[in-house]
Amino acid sequence: MTKTINITKEGGAVLYRDYIHESLDNALKTVANGKYTLSIKKDVKPRSLRQNKWLWLIMTCLEKSSETGSDRWDFHDHYCTKFLRRRIEVNGKEETVIFGTSKLNTVAFNEFMTKIYADVATEYGIILPHPEDLEDARRWEAFKNEYEKYI
Repeated sequence: MTKTINITKEGGAVLYRDYIHESLDNALKTVANGKYTLSIKKDVKPRSLRQNKWLWLIMTCLEKSSETGSDRWDFHDHYCTKFLRRRIEVNGKEETVIFGTSKLNTVAFNEFMTKIYADVATEYGIILPHPEDLEDARRWEAFKNEYEKYI
């Protein structure tokens, strides 16, 4: 049986410490004697539809601006292969598995996009705009309007 207690930390302080202490105490009262492991993991959300749209805007930009003749799906698969692969062992055999962005959380997705931006700048000399770059909102809107029509 798994017990879950949600904890929030803001500004360096844990919020609702008394509630957490009471919840932990109650949870420990209900478990049988034995050894247990207490784990704390960051609560992260799956990548959003907005992030997915951002990805496809970027892939479409690469399709339209690249001299390679590759389409957005080729770029998508290229970057998934390059950055979203891992080695697994099944039945004693080692394999490489490549997965898509739908399995990423918001933090992992942003790391994936950061790698793409760096690779695009290095390989193609293209500096892509970021949606949160609000210093020049008109630039982002112009970029979005140009490439969103192809998605």
